[in-house]
Amino acid sequence: MAKARRGRPRKRGEGEGPTPERWRRGDVERLDRSIADEEGRPARPYRVIDSLALMQRRGSITAAMRQAGEDFRAVFAAASLDPLAAADLARVPQNVRMLGLGAAQIEARRRVWRALQALGGIASPAGSCAWHVIGCEWSLKDWALRAGWSGRPLGQETASGILIGALGVLQAHYGL
Repeated sequence: MAKARRGRPRKRGEGEGPTPERWRRGDVERLDRSIADEEGRPARPYRVIDSLALMQRRGSITAAMRQAGEDFRAVFAAASLDPLAAADLARVPQNVRMLGLGAAQIEARRRVWRALQALGGIASPAGSCAWHVIGCEWSLKDWALRAGWSGRPLGQETASGILIGALGVLQAHYGL
């Protein structure tokens, strides 16, 4: 038999959404419009504010620079370069020889490579920052402390300047 819940009755919406600890971090917001949830009912979910949106709100990057970052992120995702992505189990090959890339993934990887070449290569500060912060969606602070440039930790201001420079180059590369 299930135990009855004791104490005050739960109000609608209580216990849903981010925890108070998450709210204190300040990087979460509620969407301004309703969207459909898993069952098709209208809902107003919460979302995390990413680094690019936060930088645009602060005025450190322009809308075109943010769009260039979003374009790079979309191509990076289409190229399946994020190491943390789970495999689609319906498409798991029976042996290693069957494993191959589709034409769309190959083209997306070429586009990522061209963008990285415009940034000075993957080993350059801007290329490393674009790969990790924009592509793999690390926080700028994590990249500055963990990866930095050539394995050396960077200061937060230096890392921010590198990201802004990389976004400027991507903006020119994408013609925005």
